[in-house]
Amino acid sequence: MDELDMTGKVVLITGGSRGLGKAMALGFARHGANVAIVSRKIESCIETAKEIEALGVKAFPYAAHTGDWDSLDAMVEAVYAEFGQVDVLINNAGMSPLYPSLDQVTEALFDKVIGVNLKGPFRLSANIGSRMAQGHGGCIINVSSIAAVQASPTSEPYGAAKAGLNAITGSFAAAYGPKVRVNCIMAGPFLTDISKAWDMEAFEERASHTIPLQRGGQPEEVVGAALYLASAGAGFTTGAIIAIDGGSHLL
Repeated sequence: MDELDMTGKVVLITGGSRGLGKAMALGFARHGANVAIVSRKIESCIETAKEIEALGVKAFPYAAHTGDWDSLDAMVEAVYAEFGQVDVLINNAGMSPLYPSLDQVTEALFDKVIGVNLKGPFRLSANIGSRMAQGHGGCIINVSSIAAVQASPTSEPYGAAKAGLNAITGSFAAAYGPKVRVNCIMAGPFLTDISKAWDMEAFEERASHTIPLQRGGQPEEVVGAALYLASAGAGFTTGAIIAIDGGSHLL
């Protein structure tokens, strides 16, 4: 467990106030990291920050729109002013609005999905990654989706954006090595707050023959991979895409 000790590290997580982001934020805090929680709603960031600080570490809540470069740049400046460093960047924020059919995807919806899922992570990785490369190094973890590698007609802008996120994982790993490692967690269906809107009976039936583990994931089941990728134990791992999806990408 010493290899997973994050004492003194600063972790910045977008979409960190709920779902997978919150699970990772609490996981890093339990291992000693100070955490910057970034999301659109400051109230939820503050609530998560309270939970983190109850674990004996520092938390910094900040509201920013992941699809807005100016908002992100201001957020990065605020985080560096607060902590003086970022050791781990986790590009976790994502969105996938519903639409009735592919021909009814509006330009506004398309741009919004690309902005949050791809443009934002690109800008954050460039801004913070360059600082890491010029300083003491660091680690970037992108959170992608199996929609990047599977046909996804009901969420195609999202799938296209996540495919782009997979692609820039390798590009940034090559650009900012050897001091910065960049990896990606390609997530499958997780039972977060978003899943409360699912038809769970239909999901469980579908999972029984499309997911080898025959279920959705629990948010806590992504934490170990994120801790590993951020740790010294993954010191020779960069440009990797790790599927955490119950094996659903295989079928």
